[in-house]
Amino acid sequence: MAKRKLLIDGKSLTLTVINDFINNNLEIGLTKTAENNIIKTRKLVDEWVNNDKVIYGVTTGFGEFANVKISKDKIEELQRNLIVSHSTGVGELLPPFIVKTMMLLRVNALAKGNSGIRIETLKLLINLINNNIIPAIPSQGSVGSSGDLAPLAHLVLALLGKGKVQVFNSVTSETTQFTKLVSASSALKKFDFTPIKLKAKEGLALINGTQMMTAFASFITIKAMELAKLADISGALSHEALRGTDKAYDLRLHNLRPYKGQINTAKNMLSLIKESEIRTSHLVNDDRVQDSYSLRCIPQIHGATKDTIDYVSSIVEVELNSVTDNPLIFPNEKDYIEGGNFHGQPIALAMDFMAIALSELANVAERRIERLVNGQLSNLPRFLTKKGGLNSGMMIAQYTAASLVSENKTLAHPASVDSIPTSANQEDHNSMGSIAARKCFNILQNVQTVIAIELMVASQGIEFLKPLKCGIGTSAAHKKIREIVKPLEHDRELHLDIQKVLKIVKDNSLLEFVEKKVNLN
Repeated sequence: MAKRKLLIDGKSLTLTVINDFINNNLEIGLTKTAENNIIKTRKLVDEWVNNDKVIYGVTTGFGEFANVKISKDKIEELQRNLIVSHSTGVGELLPPFIVKTMMLLRVNALAKGNSGIRIETLKLLINLINNNIIPAIPSQGSVGSSGDLAPLAHLVLALLGKGKVQVFNSVTSETTQFTKLVSASSALKKFDFTPIKLKAKEGLALINGTQMMTAFASFITIKAMELAKLADISGALSHEALRGTDKAYDLRLHNLRPYKGQINTAKNMLSLIKESEIRTSHLVNDDRVQDSYSLRCIPQIHGATKDTIDYVSSIVEVELNSVTDNPLIFPNEKDYIEGGNFHGQPIALAMDFMAIALSELANVAERRIERLVNGQLSNLPRFLTKKGGLNSGMMIAQYTAASLVSENKTLAHPASVDSIPTSANQEDHNSMGSIAARKCFNILQNVQTVIAIELMVASQGIEFLKPLKCGIGTSAAHKKIREIVKPLEHDRELHLDIQKVLKIVKDNSLLEFVEKKVNLN
């Protein structure tokens, strides 16, 4: 069966398409219009070079060397030198699925036909994507000034037959590590691909852009949308175990403060606990007036994060279809403009905002975990174990959640407020967008784990309320968790339980299972 093909035109990528590409190993190609636009612009670049026109990065040096004119016979050397000199990345390698997304985004930016790339150069990059030849790219070294220069330079090395790559059968979001690296030259030879020699403007066109930070931002935003719903599920399970009131979710209240995320979260909470026997069991003779903030204010807290995710999504989807190199070429007018579309500020700010918003999901989840394990607050057995003292129960699960929440507080410090000038002060304001994106990725992973811990702990709390049943949605969540993790009767390695629940959080199977029973917003 032939693989589905995604046709790239420079203007049609969405987060949904990115998600499909990441998880279904789609092949890509160019639309005929995109090919024609690329060829048309390239002819103009060749004409300018032949006429010895002075254009930044085409017939001049780069950055502070913009005033150095390069002769025609040195232009290929200029472009090669650009790539090798900018390949200065350090640190751990980027996850393969992030690199593959970077490659897709780079193709999409160049497909618009404003960059001056040759069609054969772009098609080699497409061949690498379609054959899962993934360059090894160090994660550190970008300041988000002229885009993600160092990471993208390492990507382009593979096109030159330099650097290291790995060849995968397929690459998805589950492909998080490189295992066996080989030389790019040997990988290209294996597939009968010929390394390219960069012509005028091509090196700059390939590395001037925000594709690393935007690849991270795309994945983070996709997973954040899922995670916000999962936080509602874990919060609803805690609400059941703690025998909370549903009065605070009354839509009459939320319509008086009509934030979209707040209203949708209130609807989700009511849907998840609908028909709960636990809730109806304490409608009478319950002398509590109102619950703690971590239960009562779930719509306000989770909802604000959802509104942030919506905002960040709108930013990322603009960036997905933007041209971000320099100079940009306008073939119809036979003109070019030196500018700053490469600057990572929009994504830097969005990722810092997302980092704070996601951290809050974990902050409030950890507070619910504490209430669940604290016998004085929960009216459940202390640390959710019948034989406390001999057994510690869920005591240290709360420690782990607290540790991750504390770590997030450090990671959530905005990267975008910092700027260190580079290139002899020619690039005197840098976004640090790649750092913001990488930090946000770490926060996302920490929040996923905290939500998994809450799901595990709340499910244990539910055991002490049987034979009363949860609501429609919470029962589905509890059932799914119990398929992989048994109730805790005696102390065991909770690390293993956490990892099992984390898996169904990350692969979206828990959310999909619950959404078969209730519609979540």
